[in-house]
Amino acid sequence: MTSPVPKKFPLIPVIVGLGAVALIATVLLTMSSPATEGEFGTPAVTGTALPRAGANPDPALGYPIPEVVGADFDGTAVRISNDGRAKILVYLAHWCSVCQAEVPVVQDWVEAGSLPDNVDLIAVSTNTSSARANFPPSEWLEREGWSVPTIVDDEQSTIAAAFGLDAFPFFVFVSPDGIVVGRTSGALPAETLTEIATTLSAMVASGE
Repeated sequence: MTSPVPKKFPLIPVIVGLGAVALIATVLLTMSSPATEGEFGTPAVTGTALPRAGANPDPALGYPIPEVVGADFDGTAVRISNDGRAKILVYLAHWCSVCQAEVPVVQDWVEAGSLPDNVDLIAVSTNTSSARANFPPSEWLEREGWSVPTIVDDEQSTIAAAFGLDAFPFFVFVSPDGIVVGRTSGALPAETLTEIATTLSAMVASGE
């Protein structure tokens, strides 16, 4: 099967040089160990996997995202699909100290009404391990009052791998027609999230 041809797209301005405005995570991926039942999902991922992040320029820019059909910890269906809506995707690991600090920032940002109505925010709980700190992720996110729709990844971290995750927390920014316009690892302050979300919202309004 031939690889998709990357689509030219105006990049989100704040993605360039995000290292200057974000605390970049240095926590790398680790292999999962056995965990208790209920902390893993059975998501279905279709489409072409994105290349691993970390290179500059990002090789995933201009490519369509894989689509995911999954569920949250309670079994409620959550999808990542090319449905005509711009998206911010955030990948979290319960043992990642940067994720632990970022979750309340994102939750406060959502509660402040800073997420535009035409942009979706979807989380993925991944790389789960009962042998690591702050387990289980479902209880952690509940303690934080996490209200963001969250897909639970499987034991193989299939969703994370499909999106080219290289460190935590990991963000993917998606245009209304399902194209990657940015990816970054590390904590993002509320101001940066607002700038990115506003840019994505403008893409929806302009039909880009």
